[in-house]
Amino acid sequence: MRVLPALLDIVAALPIRSCEDFDTVAALANYGVNASNFVTGGSRASIAGSPAENDLAARDENSGCKYACGTLSLLCHGNTAFPKSPAYHLEEAGFWSAVQAEVEPYCFFEPEDSVAVAVTILLSRLTKCPFAVKSGGHAAFANASNIGGGITINMAKMNEVKLSEDESVAKVGPGNTWYDVYTALEDRNLTVVGGRVADIGVGGLTLGGGVSFFSGLYGWACDNVKNYQVVTAQGAIIDVNHDSHFDDLLLRSSRRWEQLWSRMMWGGSRAYPINETDTILNALVDYAYDASSDPDAALIVAFTYAEQSGGYLIAADLEYAKPEANPPIFDAFHNASYTSDTTKIVSLPDLTLEFNSSNPGGLRETYWTATYRVDLDLLQYMVAEYQVQTNTILDVAGLGPSFVLQIITTDELKNMARNGGNPLGLSEEEGPLLLLNIAFWWNDAADDERVLQTCQTILDNTVTYAAERELA
Repeated sequence: MRVLPALLDIVAALPIRSCEDFDTVAALANYGVNASNFVTGGSRASIAGSPAENDLAARDENSGCKYACGTLSLLCHGNTAFPKSPAYHLEEAGFWSAVQAEVEPYCFFEPEDSVAVAVTILLSRLTKCPFAVKSGGHAAFANASNIGGGITINMAKMNEVKLSEDESVAKVGPGNTWYDVYTALEDRNLTVVGGRVADIGVGGLTLGGGVSFFSGLYGWACDNVKNYQVVTAQGAIIDVNHDSHFDDLLLRSSRRWEQLWSRMMWGGSRAYPINETDTILNALVDYAYDASSDPDAALIVAFTYAEQSGGYLIAADLEYAKPEANPPIFDAFHNASYTSDTTKIVSLPDLTLEFNSSNPGGLRETYWTATYRVDLDLLQYMVAEYQVQTNTILDVAGLGPSFVLQIITTDELKNMARNGGNPLGLSEEEGPLLLLNIAFWWNDAADDERVLQTCQTILDNTVTYAAERELA
């Protein structure tokens, strides 16, 4: 993989001051926005040098958000959506989880560049109108990337994918989904270390760590970012990279990734009957300790319930970074009795589309996670406990209860440190580790409490069991 340090111009260099003496109105004026009338009762700001318009409702408890959203509408006409408008309804439909989609912000705003992001942050600070930031909108829980009564900043228009002159680094805007990024780079036979589901956004996955099909080779997505362009709480637009030292709260507005050569790969999903549980769990443990022998491999094992398939079943997602079918590291999964198989030689973008189809949108969703040491007895207990607790809510309409197991391999942990370490704070000596994701979906809000309590019980019981055995 060829690497070249990324150089990124700073759009605006505002001095970073302490919160006590920071002048938000002056900072907005530096961007050409006159907000001085906010403290004197104006309804919204104006472009510097022009009078503020006063056509909004009288000030009340929502005046801060009225002012902020009204100002954004004035400054960036057509990029702000208000309740009951067609644009607002389209924005609501852009969230993967129904739990997120039902949250109602005062307005949606789609910035087109980092300056617009900075102005939005400063207006939020001035008016005390809360904000949330949406990249792909693929989080499960409410307020992850949407906020009631505030400003939801949708990064969709900041969707640049641009190569450096020598094609060693890609500049990627946070409004992209991973399918956007992979297809944009595919013609150049290049890719980046990123997400595994087509519709997941670049921003959320990267800031959350970002497991990749290539993590055994290169670590997680966050480990492969050369440079972040960020907006600070003071509205400054700066670069943050390995050579900078900045601990303040930052909003990422663009990223530069190291490139790697793309190629066809092998992957897909195999479904197994539940009576293969012991075989699959043994294979998972063997993989955990053998993965360092073949870092091209990636694996996800999920237990789920599907009434149309006759009950509980197992799905193993097997991926290999080379176009080689059935590599020996997956022999145990190949030799077990399976009922369906979609594995094939495939491109990375097409494989993310297959993953997308197993993550349907528009449903109520919840995610719960914990990390454990790898142990066969623990895994057997965890799967049994998942089934015992899930059996109590099988009457819930539209229930899709998945119990997803992944290994954080020693190679992944080693590669996490190669660029100076990442925020997870994990070391190679701790590996391999077992990562659990309890991922349930269902139809009706009336069932929220039962589903969430079931997930909580599964998590509590498995963590307690593991802790008693010094495996958590």
